[in-house]
Amino acid sequence: DFQPPPSWDEGFEFSGAGAGGGFGGAAGFGDGAYSDFFESLFGQARAGPGFGRGAEGFGQSRDTHARITIDLSDTYNGATRAISLSDPEVTPDGHVTTRKRTLNVKIPRGIKSGQTIRLAGQGMSSGGQQGDLHLEIDIRQDTRFTVDGSDVYMDLPVAPWEAALGARVTVPVPSGDIDLKIPANSNQGRKLRLKGKGIPSKQPGDFYVVLDVVLPPAESEAAKALYERMSKEMAFDPRASVR
Repeated sequence: DFQPPPSWDEGFEFSGAGAGGGFGGAAGFGDGAYSDFFESLFGQARAGPGFGRGAEGFGQSRDTHARITIDLSDTYNGATRAISLSDPEVTPDGHVTTRKRTLNVKIPRGIKSGQTIRLAGQGMSSGGQQGDLHLEIDIRQDTRFTVDGSDVYMDLPVAPWEAALGARVTVPVPSGDIDLKIPANSNQGRKLRLKGKGIPSKQPGDFYVVLDVVLPPAESEAAKALYERMSKEMAFDPRASVR
């Protein structure tokens, strides 16, 4: 029941199924023991036949896997990101070390968390044909937005008079600021839909603005007097619906 810490594999590559053997030949780990060991840790999908018998496996091509974290704005607008990866490498004297490399990756518009970008020929190899690199996308959490599939939600603070009288306010969506009309007599939690303003795709999602009515504090004498005046002049019972 081993549970690795979050993002433990970010920036590192793991060999996937490839051609031929992999690690082997060391004392106590021959005859497929490495294959069983890695399969027990990562499962067959991670280890694959690339971790089979024979040191000659280092000369075979193999696909590799890594993870890249992007901002929500990247999936809205597309972007190019430089990433650093670590490859295992065998030195001439037989030791295994890591080699750093940097790639410029194009992030397509509309990509979602869990989807994969395939970079042909960017996998690991030791003299054989290069495998492919598969980058799993992870969208960085943004405290302002919540992503649900292709839809995006945002809690928007508004003043009581904006909710009561209606207003036009600027909303910072990931694709840029937009002008939003708040209808008069809007209540706390009212949901306003911006059609097609969610994550872009062939069928783009929607962007939902959830109104959060914020009361100004009664910290000054003038503010207290204003609240007193409202309580006397407005025939408003906030608990009428629960009686």
